[in-house]
Amino acid sequence: MSTDDDATAAADETPAALGRAVAEIEQHVRADGWDQPPRLYALAPTGELIEHEPDLAAQLGIDPQADLGDALTPIEQDVSDRSIDELLPTITWPESVHGCALAVERIVLPPGAEESMPDDDAAATQWAQQHPSRSDVRVVVGVLRDGSRAAVLRVRGHDGDDELVHGAELSPELGDALSETLS
Repeated sequence: MSTDDDATAAADETPAALGRAVAEIEQHVRADGWDQPPRLYALAPTGELIEHEPDLAAQLGIDPQADLGDALTPIEQDVSDRSIDELLPTITWPESVHGCALAVERIVLPPGAEESMPDDDAAATQWAQQHPSRSDVRVVVGVLRDGSRAAVLRVRGHDGDDELVHGAELSPELGDALSETLS
């Protein structure tokens, strides 16, 4: 099996801890409402964080004696209003960071709508924002160093916990960009 096949196999077997972390991030971001800038998170093993910072257990509401297994703690990063396209290629993570995640909002248009989209980027953005059939979505994508991926997607107006869409490859381009930051 090739390295690409190994990464694909790892991505198909999403660790439960990663799935929980991306869902937790979406819940955290959802509490702040819509129309937010992208938010970037480091994913660190909770057990290692507690071991190095015992006071953190109380802040996180964790029993320091509990078996934390492979739990991951999302740590939000300050991206200083930089565009994600500019920021991601410049990021490297220390070995203590086992993965990372990104929460972004996007506009989704119905099939065929792009045929009437203006060529100019600024005009196209404004056109998409005003399109009567647009949908706003928030996607949270998380990746681990081993190539594992998880993602969740929420459509604006569908705010119930049972309305969160789960799938490792909901945004493969974001997953690829995040993976690059870990190598």
